[in-house]
Amino acid sequence: MFTGIIENLGRVANLKSDQDNLHVTIESHLASELKIDQSVAHNGVCLTVVEINDNTYTVTAIKETLNKTNLGTLKIDDLVNLERAMLLGDRLDGHIVQGHVDQTATCIDIKETNGSWLFTFEYDKSLNNITIEKGSITVNGTSLTVVDSKRNQFSVAIIPFTYEHTNFKYFKLGDAVNLEFDVLGKYVKRLLEFDIK
Repeated sequence: MFTGIIENLGRVANLKSDQDNLHVTIESHLASELKIDQSVAHNGVCLTVVEINDNTYTVTAIKETLNKTNLGTLKIDDLVNLERAMLLGDRLDGHIVQGHVDQTATCIDIKETNGSWLFTFEYDKSLNNITIEKGSITVNGTSLTVVDSKRNQFSVAIIPFTYEHTNFKYFKLGDAVNLEFDVLGKYVKRLLEFDIK
C-alpha cells in the first residue's frame, strides 16, 4: 500500500528487455535504503526490487504491466516518481493507493494559473472507470484531488511544491500518464453496478 506522496524522482539508468519482461534500473538516493523484495511505486506502479548496486536498483515489469501502464515507453534518463510502501502506523498524508494502475490517460491541456498549474487528462471511458468531483485520483503515483470531473476526462491543480518534486514539470501535451482511480470510488461504482443488475 502507498499514499501517493512522492518521495523522490528517480532517473532511468538502464533498460534491458528479457523475453516479455523489461528490467528497469533506477538511479536514486533511495537505493541505499532499499532491500531486495521490497515494493516501490514507479509512476504509481508497484514493482519489486530485485537487485541493488550502490546508488541504483533494478525492478522488473512483466508484459501485463507494460501493456497497461506508461512504463513501456520509458527511455534512458527519464525521471519517474518514486514512493516506498507505507509503514503501518504512519500518517496517511495522501490517500489509500494500491500501486495497481487501472489505465493510462493522455495529457490534453496544461495551464499556468497565477502560481499553480491546471493539468487536464483524457482517458478511455469504455473501461468504466470514474472520477468524482473533489475525490482522489492518482496520476503517475501522485495523490491528487479531482477538479472538473467529466465522463472521460478530469483536471488536477498542481501547487509549486508538487510541480518541483514530481515529474509533472516535464509533462507535455500528448504524454501518457498512469491512473489509479480512488479505491472508494471503485467500491461505489461496484455498488451501483450491483444495484443496476
